[in-house]
Amino acid sequence: MFRQRIAPHVRAELGLARAASAQGEHATAFAHLENAHVLGQASTLLHVEVHCRMLGWALRQRDLRELCGQLLRIVGAATKTALGWVPAGNTGGARVSPFRPLPIRPEHAALIAAAKART
Repeated sequence: MFRQRIAPHVRAELGLARAASAQGEHATAFAHLENAHVLGQASTLLHVEVHCRMLGWALRQRDLRELCGQLLRIVGAATKTALGWVPAGNTGGARVSPFRPLPIRPEHAALIAAAKART
């Protein structure tokens, strides 16, 4: 199952985000959350989890735009992911349209392809 195969990579990015936040590296932390989003967005559970983590980041940063964006994205992730209505490569932050596909970094594309290829 895709979720089980991609989850370790998503969790690694979430761990890096947590570590960066603990060091006060908030922009780096969000970049790791974006990486986790790209990797896990094809799984409803992981997709929602990453947006919840982004919401937590927004709360800690007191970033109202990000907070509102994440509330909308959590609903979208919970209701649209299973239908396949996710723009590939989208980084999940509020400063990017939730409908805009983006290029996927080669290392992420390889991890996603490997997780999808196994049966």
